[in-house]
Amino acid sequence: MYFKDKRILVIGGTGTIGKSIVKQIINENPQDIKVFSRDEYKQQYLRTELGNRDNLRFIIGDIREYDSLVAAMQDIDYVLHLAAMKHVDACEYNPIEAVRTNIQGTNNVIKASISQNVKKVIFTSSDKAISPTSTYGATKLIAERLVSAAESNKSEGMPVFASVRFGNVMGSRGSVIPFFKEQILKEKKITVTDRDMTRFMMTENQATELTIKALKEAKGGEVFVLKMPVIKLGDLADILVEEISKTYQINDEEIVVEVIGLRPGEKMYEELMTYDESKSAWELPSMYIIRGSSDREINYSDAKKANIGTYSSMSHHPLAVNKLRFMLKGAGLI
Repeated sequence: MYFKDKRILVIGGTGTIGKSIVKQIINENPQDIKVFSRDEYKQQYLRTELGNRDNLRFIIGDIREYDSLVAAMQDIDYVLHLAAMKHVDACEYNPIEAVRTNIQGTNNVIKASISQNVKKVIFTSSDKAISPTSTYGATKLIAERLVSAAESNKSEGMPVFASVRFGNVMGSRGSVIPFFKEQILKEKKITVTDRDMTRFMMTENQATELTIKALKEAKGGEVFVLKMPVIKLGDLADILVEEISKTYQINDEEIVVEVIGLRPGEKMYEELMTYDESKSAWELPSMYIIRGSSDREINYSDAKKANIGTYSSMSHHPLAVNKLRFMLKGAGLI
């Protein structure tokens, strides 16, 4: 077992993916898991959910505070950095706060991990970091570059740094699905930016598995990108209206779908890998691995060179409605 007797720090460990990661790796008998976040209530909730365990510790802290990260990383083997300001709107109207958390906070994680001789650091990025049009995407892009620079500039014996790019995680905090559900039940309407908008969509389990696989596979400087289905926003809205109305015995004809247009910073489609990045990428059955800037030849098990081209939600056919419905039901969201 990969995590047996290891010490792991999960930064942002009370978020949707953070909790899922903690629940999975704790079954491999690590010596210590530290859950680092600034939300006391969520930490207490997770502590109650998992029960008292000798190898599970909770630390209140903020990635904006370098000293608290240094203290949390003492004797740590692996760091999983999932903390961020994630809401596009919040970042757009509070850009300096997004910079302090997503950029300066990530830089603090990097410096602290170097000072404490951590073995590996995995940073979770976003599809919005590619050709960004929003403050959120721009801060994630800079954070990615900080991680890559840390890898290319490091000395021997320093941590291995790598990044993971996510699409939208179904049902996560900030996901459109619980927002749509709340709108249907409280207001009997859904506000949709554009019915033809496309997005990459993944389940919580997929995001968890990708992050853990990236940690295991990382050799230095890579960006790991999960192959994930594309969904059309209009299809998602229609399914949620139908299924939620059926569950709560609401007349679905009373539900209004209001098209409001793109908000500041939004795009009609998302990208996970650029044309130029694909030139150095490897392909696995479930993911792409974009190599770092190092010239050394690295081979990944079961991998082949990726086809050259942009990986975009615009260039992939969206899931058929019946398959999207099946995916939502499988994730327990409808």
